[in-house]
Amino acid sequence: MYLIWFSIGAAVLALVYALVSASMILKQPKGTQKMNDVASAIQEGANAFLKRQYKTVFAFWLALAIIFALLAHYFPAEFPSSTPIAFTVGAWLSALAGYIGMQISVRANLRTAKAAEKGLEEALHISFVGGTVTGMSVVGLALLGFSIMYLMINNPIDLIGFGFGASLVSLFARVGGGIYTKGADVGADLVGKSEIGLPEDDPRNPAVIADNVGDNVGDCAGMAADLFESYVITVLAAMLLAPALSSGLLVTLPLAVGGVGVIASIIGTYFVKTNNKNKIWKVLNNSILISALLSVAGFFVLTFFILPVVDAYVYFYPLVAGIVVAILISYITGHYTNKNTAAVREIAIASKSGAGTTIIYGVANGMRATALPVVVIVCAVLFSYYTMPFGQGVFGIALAAMAMLSLTGIVVSVDSYGPITDNAGGIAEMSGMSKKIRDNVTDPLDAVGNTTKAVTKGFAIGAAALAALSLFVAFANASGVTSIDILNPLVICGLFLGAMIPYVFSAIAMRAVGSAASKIVDEVRSQFRSIKGLMQGKAKPDYAKAVDITTKAAIRSLIAPALLGILSPVFVGFILGPYALGGLLAGVIISGLVLALMMTTGGAAWDNAKKYVEEGHFGGKGSDTHKAAVVGDTVGDPFKDTAGPGLNPLIKVINMVSLLIAPAIIGSSLPLMLHIAII
Repeated sequence: MYLIWFSIGAAVLALVYALVSASMILKQPKGTQKMNDVASAIQEGANAFLKRQYKTVFAFWLALAIIFALLAHYFPAEFPSSTPIAFTVGAWLSALAGYIGMQISVRANLRTAKAAEKGLEEALHISFVGGTVTGMSVVGLALLGFSIMYLMINNPIDLIGFGFGASLVSLFARVGGGIYTKGADVGADLVGKSEIGLPEDDPRNPAVIADNVGDNVGDCAGMAADLFESYVITVLAAMLLAPALSSGLLVTLPLAVGGVGVIASIIGTYFVKTNNKNKIWKVLNNSILISALLSVAGFFVLTFFILPVVDAYVYFYPLVAGIVVAILISYITGHYTNKNTAAVREIAIASKSGAGTTIIYGVANGMRATALPVVVIVCAVLFSYYTMPFGQGVFGIALAAMAMLSLTGIVVSVDSYGPITDNAGGIAEMSGMSKKIRDNVTDPLDAVGNTTKAVTKGFAIGAAALAALSLFVAFANASGVTSIDILNPLVICGLFLGAMIPYVFSAIAMRAVGSAASKIVDEVRSQFRSIKGLMQGKAKPDYAKAVDITTKAAIRSLIAPALLGILSPVFVGFILGPYALGGLLAGVIISGLVLALMMTTGGAAWDNAKKYVEEGHFGGKGSDTHKAAVVGDTVGDPFKDTAGPGLNPLIKVINMVSLLIAPAIIGSSLPLMLHIAII
């Protein structure tokens, strides 16, 4: 019981730290009236999108809550009465985490732009502290909410609904935010940069505010909901797989692991400080590394001295494995996405030959970037499984996933720094701040932000894979599936269907971005034709129209991906049975992991290759090489910010739905009926 109270104390500490950080941000100077006008437009657009998105989420939540209430009433053996309550709490806390993060992000951007006048060190400090509000809010709400629910219900099986609620909101936030941000970004670039030759964030571009809004709703609110979900379902999976030893003490170990990570992450935030633009990524990466090392020390104390279990030290090994996975994936992703590495410069060099070779090299870079992360995950799974006592191997895998997710606070802080600095650069450009500030402060901060966002996406994907493996075992236990026999035709069918789903999902997301971008292109062209003096800077564009177009396009496109994630396991489970559903889960996990790694890494590399050219290499801005690099970045945008990261919640939603319906499909006779019907 004391481990639960430790986790609650750590969660409260995280929320207090977030509150203090938010208060500090809001006290910072906001700059000129022109800067405030730009920031206000971004805030209004972000709030308008989030309001419409949450209305859609609310409709889904209400429908599912009613369904769960009816199922719990009529089928209490399969669906616990706590399911609708747990589902509601999980969904609302996930939405709250994203909302808090975005509200601070759209305020920290203005303060960061103003701080840029004082220099790099001050701007870095403000932007990162703004990011810590999101990071600590996510981990604090997740750990506090789940710990209190467990205290009230005292059975992790009855908390499956909590995880599903978080998964549902995450899917909407990731996909909706991704469609919005990339629809606006691609539309703005295709006309503003490629056709007219405007610089980044030029105030004459009618889509520039929508583009800046998208950074917040996609990379801030979306990432917050994504890792909130990963955190919650990893805790859930580990608790479900915990061995029944020492009066259930090990069931609460995952919560204590999360508490250790919170304290380590808070300490790690104090090491982000530099006035050298070439060391920005180094200090941010060091903050993650320091948090990781402190977590390992905390795990050592936890398992060697606090757990009153015989041979408790064995639980230390998988925890270390999870931390190692987090560090290695961060370094590997950085290697393939940082603009100063050979992998990214290869794409920049390829741009000299045109857009075709840019795309070829970018795709190839994303494909080869899948190898090392997969090998790292495989090694961690094997190590975590075989270092555990007999019969506890799957619990070891779950502990490794929990150790990795224990760094969520610092990882989300580093990620949320990205959209803040991106917006700060936009505010600096649109409000007419000096070119020196942009070149020496906001641009270097923004360039590193692309790498941080890529690294944290790699972290999220790796964590999703380990969490999904744990959920897969939990599903097998709940559904009575003893093995996945690939000679069984039902399993084979499930594998094929599961491997196909991530590609169909990605296609839906990519087409949605393309559709939204096409509408933005038409609108931007129309405004340049119809608004006299716009090109000369003598007239103001209608920013609100572009914001409205992308908002409507994103919300309309949410329904199909959500239904695909929710209904596919239901149909397969009830029509083909639990073994086919087990095959579906295996296919989704494997296919989704590799595809997500390829898309997010390849997309980030295209983006930074473009930035490398814009620094003056190979002709710099406006050259043919730059135009080719912009095309590559345009293709990479929906890869890295929509389809790729959207696969994380898709994998977990399908796993959570499968876990929810597992008791109801045990012994299903439908596969037998299907066989008889065919004969």
